[in-house]
This record gives sequence, structure tokens and C-alpha cells, in this order.
Amino acid sequence: MALVGGSVRDAFLDRPLNDLDFTTNANPDEILALVKPVSTAHWDIGRAFGTIGARIDGHLVEITTYRADVYDGATRKPAVKFGSTLDGDLIRRDFTVNAMALRLPEQVLVDPSGGVEDLIARRIATPGSPADSFGDDPLRMLRAARFASQLGFTVEASTEQAMRDLADRISIVSIERVSDELGKLLKTDAPRAGLQLLVDTGLAALVLPELPALRLEIDEHHHHKDVYEHSLTVLDQAIDLEKERNPGEAPDLILRLAALLHDIGKPATKRTEPGGVVTFHHHDVVGAKLAAKRLRQLRYDNETVAAVSRLIELHLRFFGYTEGAWTDSAVRRYVRDAGPLLPRLHILTRADVTTRNRRKADRLGFAYDDLEDRVAALSEEEELAAIRPDLDGEQIMAILGLTPGREVGEAYRFLLELRLEEGPLGVDVATERLRAWWDARG
Repeated sequence: MALVGGSVRDAFLDRPLNDLDFTTNANPDEILALVKPVSTAHWDIGRAFGTIGARIDGHLVEITTYRADVYDGATRKPAVKFGSTLDGDLIRRDFTVNAMALRLPEQVLVDPSGGVEDLIARRIATPGSPADSFGDDPLRMLRAARFASQLGFTVEASTEQAMRDLADRISIVSIERVSDELGKLLKTDAPRAGLQLLVDTGLAALVLPELPALRLEIDEHHHHKDVYEHSLTVLDQAIDLEKERNPGEAPDLILRLAALLHDIGKPATKRTEPGGVVTFHHHDVVGAKLAAKRLRQLRYDNETVAAVSRLIELHLRFFGYTEGAWTDSAVRRYVRDAGPLLPRLHILTRADVTTRNRRKADRLGFAYDDLEDRVAALSEEEELAAIRPDLDGEQIMAILGLTPGREVGEAYRFLLELRLEEGPLGVDVATERLRAWWDARG
């Protein structure tokens, strides 16, 4: 038996070890017989692929029979074939840094493809021909981008060229696997390098075409960089703020998708006005629709699609605050419209300031500090997080003598507007105002 793959790689890099992967010449039945007595739980959902999972001494482990799979070139799913040697199993793996093993119990390193050298050189390379590797399993191209970001490594030149040459092979990979890999990339500490690699190799044009499209558009607010570079910088800054505000929490994929895609409406809305001024009117609304469409195509869940789209739709709202002091009513509406997304909107809006003009950046920062302070103060006074009218539907029907129907909804919306405009009124005042509104309707 041997410890294999990412466990060995991460041990060399002094990275935290989570799940442990082992490989062995034992077949699945033999593995299961061995782990049952020493595990607190075990499962054989991967039995057809030679994998048995178990929880042993608090660790999640997977033990897989040596593999020597054969690919047919039409799909990325191989015909499962068990192998007979450790070297043969390692050579079929995705990258050299993942193709090392530690024989146990003797603790002998097995490294048939030079993984240690590539670790030292901080390099991503395939054990054999990259064209053969990516031809067999095109998902490995996305994994190369993810590992470049996750490990801070550079993809070796011939490996990168193979990604360019075989980019269209990604079409045989299921969209669910593509979106899963994109999500893993975005949840790394520094996804910029991997995203740039996807754009440079042409893979992004196939799986997330809105991203490379941004390279063609110059952002009128940031003349020193195009919208593509601006978007990557916003993502960088959003991640920094996320870590600062939510230390120790899992990466926020919704926030990161919104940061990356917040300006994808600009190519469709670009206009050159008289005098050469470039505008992108309503790119927030257009971008929200484009993001929703793309994320649905990538099979993200409805909650993620709705949240990312809403954040993009709202990301420009704050900039009106710098043009003149908002009333309390405007602050309430900002909070109401953001709802539970408000903490993410705070981060996205702050991250969207990438100007090199220090005075302008400070002015925007101070303005947002002021807005957050006002939100906090009003929240403490008025419970903004749960803004609702002073009267509920049952009370409205009792006061006006109505039964459930359209008119109750209209009355509720009237009272909600009052609440947003004037703050809490109390039951007596709200009742008086409701009756006056009803009488005025005739």
C-alpha cells in the first residue's frame, strides 16, 4: 500500500493534510475486508472504480486498487481497468506533482515522472505527453488552471501549448464537472493566475466567454486598465475583504462570482457619445441578466444564480451616495433591496474601487464608511434587517373589512412605502394613514 497523490504533494509543501488517498494492489473486496475492523464507518460507492472509502482514527481515507484505465477518445470516462504496479498507476495520473507515492510502512518515495523536481521548480507538467493526457481527459486542462492558482505554480510551456491546441476538447466534459472545477478555482486564495491561464489558452472562451470578452472594452472610470484587468482586480480585492471581514470562514463562491462578473454587461452597453466619451449605461441590469443566463447554463443552483445576479444588479447603487447625502429613506431602501446580501454588497462595492487616484479612492472609501455607519445606526433603531409595514395582512383586513385578495396586497405595499419613507410609525398612526389612503381611493 502507498500514500499517493495530493497527500504526498501537500506534505512536501507543508500544506494542511485533509483527506488521505492510498493505492494498493488489493482488489475492492480485499480492501473492504481490511478496513472494516479498523474503521468507524466505510462506504463502497466507488467500488466499480476500485475505490473504498472509510473513516479511520478521525481521518477520511480513500483506498483505490491500482488503475490502468483506457480512454476511447469520445468521452472523458475511461474503461476501468485495474493495474498491477504502482509505477503504472502513477504514470496515468494528471500531473507529475500528483503522481508521487510513499510506500508504506517502509516510507519509500516512488516518483517515476519527476514530481519532486517539478515541486522544487514550482511547475505544473503532465507525467507523459500533455497532448495525450488532455486528449484522454480534457477536464485536466481546467485542473491545471486550478492548481496554478491553488499552489502558486507556473504551467510548463508544452503543457500550456497543449491546452491551447486541445481547448475545444473541453466540449466532451459534462457541464457539471466544468462548473465544479471553475468553482474550485474561484475558491482558491488567489484565482487570478488560473483565470488568466483559461483566457490566454482559449478555454475561457468556451466555458465562460463573458470573461475574455471584457478584454476588448476600456473602462471609462479606470483609463489605466481595461475592464478585464479591472474585474480581476475587483476579485482580488473582494477576496482580501472577505478574509478580513469573515476570518476563518469558507470561501464565498457567490461573492467571488459576483466580483468576477460584475461588469460583463459592459460589452453589450458600450456607447461612444459626442466628444468621444464612452458610456456603459445600464450595464448593471444587462450584466445581471447575462450572469443569470451563464450561471444557469453552468448548472449552478437557483440560490447562487439569484444571489449573484442580484449583487450585480445592485453594485452601482452606492455611487449615487457620493453625489449627495442620502435621506434615511434612501438608506432604508438600499438595505431593503439588498436584503440578506447586504454584507456581500458592502464587500463588492468597496472592492469595485480600483482607481489609482488616491484622493478619489479615499473619498469613496470615506463615503462608504459613512453609509455603513448609517446602516448600522438605523438598524439598531429600526431593525432594518426585517423591514416590514407596521400592520400585517390580518390587521389590514380587519381594519378595512376586506377578505384576502388584490386590495390587501395594494394596502400592504402602501404601508411598506410609508415604512421605508418615514420609518416606524406605530400601529395607531399606521391605522390612521391606512384609513385615509383607503378613503381617498373612494
